[in-house]
Amino acid sequence: MLQDIITPTLREASPCVLETERLLLRTPTLADVKAIARLANDRRIAMNTRRLPHPYSQDDAIEFVRRTASEGSDTVFLVENDLLPIGVVGIDWHQADAPELGYWLGVEHWGQGFATEAARAVIDFTFEEFDIEQLIAGARVTNPASRNILEKCGFQWSGVELHRFLALGSSTPVDCFRLSRSVWSSLKNWGRSTRRGR
Repeated sequence: MLQDIITPTLREASPCVLETERLLLRTPTLADVKAIARLANDRRIAMNTRRLPHPYSQDDAIEFVRRTASEGSDTVFLVENDLLPIGVVGIDWHQADAPELGYWLGVEHWGQGFATEAARAVIDFTFEEFDIEQLIAGARVTNPASRNILEKCGFQWSGVELHRFLALGSSTPVDCFRLSRSVWSSLKNWGRSTRRGR
């Protein structure tokens, strides 16, 4: 769930490209507006994402891209598979001591492991590039798929809170999660040692 203090270091690190086995993650541009609007204009996405309005227009996508480029208050990546945009993943730096991971994918790309792959890339990037001790994230209690993604990335459940969702026009219960640097580091080290053993 992407939300909105940013330091010069964050502003410098944002326009990079991340690559995974199947995905390319890069800064969204105005050339992506039509694709973003087409993907995001689905009530099933908006109902599970705090700041996404519904309906979602090209004007909303333009505002999103411009805000991302000018304010630098989030570290945002457009997610591509085979050169086609499929969603967005990023970090909200509104709380510098607890930056928040958020993501959404177009409905036709659900259930293929893309969200987990993209989230892991951004988690690794964030812990490697920035001096932070933790990441937080959330998923609506009615969204077990998102909860599963967070758990596969090493996040640990920390409780339930009420959060306001723009598309719902109200607050709804959200499962809250936390990933500490120490847990992330342990998972990375375990992954590297098992790969060496193959």
